[in-house]
Amino acid sequence: MSNMISLIFITIGVLFNLLGCIGIIRLPDTYNRLQAATKAVTLGCCSIFIGVMFHFGISDAGTKALIAIPILFFTSTAAAHALIRGTYHFGIKLGDKSVKDDYKDAVK
Repeated sequence: MSNMISLIFITIGVLFNLLGCIGIIRLPDTYNRLQAATKAVTLGCCSIFIGVMFHFGISDAGTKALIAIPILFFTSTAAAHALIRGTYHFGIKLGDKSVKDDYKDAVK
């Protein structure tokens, strides 16, 4: 039973990672690409870690996978924020179809 649960979580994780990679290729500007990279790939990797934890149980590999989940959540969020902020300050424009720029009038 645990092998089936782990297979389901790993499959969901691979699908999220695939969708994140497609989003990186297909989305129009840097900001949307980083959104796809951080949201989909983070959820995909966390799902894979949960699948690994179900597969190996509470052993060394399962414990490391469980510890890696919050680390991945916090570091990917902070890294995406830093990358987007740096990209904006560097002067990379939003895509043509972007509706609103909240930081346009903000002091740099």
